[in-house]
Amino acid sequence: MVIKVYIASSSGSVLVKKRQQAVVGFLEANRISFQEVDITNVEERRLWMYQHIPPDRHPDKGNPLPPQIFNDDRYCGDYEDFFQSKENDTVFTFLGLSSQPSDSES
Repeated sequence: MVIKVYIASSSGSVLVKKRQQAVVGFLEANRISFQEVDITNVEERRLWMYQHIPPDRHPDKGNPLPPQIFNDDRYCGDYEDFFQSKENDTVFTFLGLSSQPSDSES
C-alpha cells in the first residue's frame, strides 16, 4: 500500500500551498511513508486524479483542488477529510492503514 498525496507544486493559491504543506508535514512528522504526485505539468496525472475522485466529491464548479489523498488507487479524501480525521485522531483509519509505524521501523 502506498499513500499518494496529489499536489500542485506551482499553485498560485496560498490556501492550496498551506493545505499541501499541512498534509505532507503531518505524514513526515508521523513517519508515514507516502509519495507526492505533482499534477502541475503532467496532464495524465491530473486527469487520473480527477477520474478517481468519486463524482459526489467533486465541487459544484471547477475541478477538485489538491491536496487529494489516495491509498494506492483507493480515494481517501481531500484536505477537509484529512483535517477531520486528524481532529478525531482517526488518520490511520482515514488512510486505510492498520496502525501507526513503530519506532523500530527505520
